[in-house]
Amino acid sequence: MLDFHSYDLIIDARSPHEFDEDHIPGAINLPVVNDAEFAEVGTLHRTDALGAYQLGARYSLMNIARHIETHLSRYPAKSKILVYCFRGGKRSKVWFDVLDTIGYRVEKLKGGWKTYRRWVNEQLASLPANYRYIVLSGSTGCGKTRLLHALHERGAQVLDLEGIAVHRGSIIGAVPGKAQPTQKMFDSLLLRRMSELDPARPVWVEAESKKIGQVQLPELLLATMRKGTLIPVDAAMPQRVQLLREDYHHFELDPAALIERLSHLRALVGGAEFEEWQVLAEQKRVPELFERLMRNHYDPSYRRSIVRNYPEIDASPKLMLDDLSHQGLLPVAEKLAAQFG
Repeated sequence: MLDFHSYDLIIDARSPHEFDEDHIPGAINLPVVNDAEFAEVGTLHRTDALGAYQLGARYSLMNIARHIETHLSRYPAKSKILVYCFRGGKRSKVWFDVLDTIGYRVEKLKGGWKTYRRWVNEQLASLPANYRYIVLSGSTGCGKTRLLHALHERGAQVLDLEGIAVHRGSIIGAVPGKAQPTQKMFDSLLLRRMSELDPARPVWVEAESKKIGQVQLPELLLATMRKGTLIPVDAAMPQRVQLLREDYHHFELDPAALIERLSHLRALVGGAEFEEWQVLAEQKRVPELFERLMRNHYDPSYRRSIVRNYPEIDASPKLMLDDLSHQGLLPVAEKLAAQFG
């Protein structure tokens, strides 16, 4: 596969819905035909192949002319450009011919996105084993995500899986106003990040279950993480409640939305417990609700999961965090980074 960082511009010539599902990170979508045009040409092709090709050519030339005016004009002569479509066929060829005629150094991705996608799958089935992981474990609200960010700030090598997944990893973990990437897009973003990592240095990561929201982690990554060095993290309950109030402030403003998200847990925790959650939400006693959720659901659930995936966890010394603020975690991160390299 090509070194995508070596290009001044990567053009995805596919339709917008194809681009949204997955694309090479850093590529921009300059479609030869948009979604509606793509469907129109495809429908016509069933009864009139020549007419479909003529229609597609007209749309292509009009769209490319517009893209040249709005996007290509900012790139100087001899810029290095990569173009691709689904299989490396007609759509990328149209772009290639135009760019080559203009005088750009243009390449077409052989096999297109389909070949790229196969390469991503192959890489994620082998690359994760090249690294040694230091895994931060800890139940909801203990500050492990904040600690991971502090480690990054202090120069440690970090793989922020929840950041890539745009999800905090629990049933209430959706990030307000932000959609998760598709599974394929998550794979692409994950591979790009892992390709940037140095195998000679440890990789700091949070313990995760098989899925983060709606996206699934590669099996080899999970298996290799579970062989890594485990650091259990914990904090006092008042600190944890305060963290949830800060990081999940939208639920403190709208407790009913929190209860709606938690409704899937009713059968698991029992009707009586769930009704207690409802009462606390109705009375807007959200700090008490957060604490009850952690004590009666998240803590025991996390304990079962972590023991199953990391059986030796109790043999690892626990790291107690006294201050979960950014400034409070920086010296802890600095000490850990120095200790583990």
